[in-house]
Amino acid sequence: MLRTIDLRGRELSPADMLAAVPRATQARAEALDTAARIVDDVRVRGGDALREQAERFDRVVSHDIRVPAQHIADALEVLEPAVRAALEEAIRRVRLASAAQVPPTQITEIGAGATITQRWQPVHRVGVYIPGGKAVYPSSVIMNVVPAQIAGVEQIALASPPQQDQGGRVHPTILAAAGLLGVTEVYAMGGAGAIGAFAHGVADIGLDPVDVLSGPGNNYVASAKRAVAGVVGTDSEAGATEILVVADAAADPRLIAADLVSQAEHDEQASAVLVTDSPDLAQRVVAEVASQATSTRHADRVAAALDGPQSAIVLVDDRAMATAFSNAYAPEHLELHLADAESAAPSFTSAGAMFVGEHTPVSLGDYMAGSNHVLPTGGQARYAPGLGAYTFLRPQQVISYDRAALAEVRAGVVALANTEVLPAHGEAVEARFTA
Repeated sequence: MLRTIDLRGRELSPADMLAAVPRATQARAEALDTAARIVDDVRVRGGDALREQAERFDRVVSHDIRVPAQHIADALEVLEPAVRAALEEAIRRVRLASAAQVPPTQITEIGAGATITQRWQPVHRVGVYIPGGKAVYPSSVIMNVVPAQIAGVEQIALASPPQQDQGGRVHPTILAAAGLLGVTEVYAMGGAGAIGAFAHGVADIGLDPVDVLSGPGNNYVASAKRAVAGVVGTDSEAGATEILVVADAAADPRLIAADLVSQAEHDEQASAVLVTDSPDLAQRVVAEVASQATSTRHADRVAAALDGPQSAIVLVDDRAMATAFSNAYAPEHLELHLADAESAAPSFTSAGAMFVGEHTPVSLGDYMAGSNHVLPTGGQARYAPGLGAYTFLRPQQVISYDRAALAEVRAGVVALANTEVLPAHGEAVEARFTA
């Protein structure tokens, strides 16, 4: 069910290590082409394209694309008390963690009468996408909306696919989560089409373009974000989920298998990878995965994910090679099942989120840790962060000089302007000192 990649006894360059990383590259390439066409169709034909896409992908017709307020009220009314309590606690925790992500305003005095203020301004309008195909993700509502609210965003619109079994409505648990957070602008639209609608706006349903869009999804959603890059700001391309477990001989194979299976149940394109220098542990994990994968509710989906080219057990010589592989892979989720996990953690520098020790499973981060579960996939954690309040903030420099402060650098500005053969730059300064 899980193939083995044996890297032992090899001297691998950084390029070799990247080439050894298991990825479903063909699936991503096909998704990009399809997503770009869907996005462009929405840009050109608006609501008509969205309705055709709903019929094609969601098997829904004649539904309300703009969700009536009553649907949200109805969903809150029927929300199970236990689920409501869990959502409210998750909201509290994510608010606490997100508040730490808003930098304070900093004023630097360059000299007398010369200051630069570094401030962080929220964008005006955000579009949040919540998947709704193979599972229901009210937790993703929290993970996207709360950071935007903490950042100070004034307008938040939410989209999630219409559900055939709900008569074309957005899933009621998604709507209830939106209601708990005070989000009233909700659209029943899914996939790449929803991304295109947020980016370009859809006048015939009253949807204005957003400044930033965020949210997880499958490879088509992630590819749609790439297709609208430059038109609108996006978070990282949070595509099909990934888990990388780095483990030593002392790790518990039962727990590792449980965590690999837990992420594989998301989607057939999900990635589940174990890296270890212990062949014995690898064999025991394979046996545990085989047992657990067949008994879980979504056994077929899990089997497809674990059989795919994106999933594997990777055998390495030692900890140094395991660390190098992990940093090259740059997984969405990294679990450290190591005897010295706490002290080893600083060496693992590239991951969307890191889960340290056997009592910190990815499932905790998916729901109740307080951290954000919208994270970069496909190796983007080498250079891109997960979602946070900072996703919706723009750093701005505010410069203020009085006449005396400008006089102090007057000659320097003129000298540099002349060197760059841009004399009008210098003349603009000189004009302030001539009658």
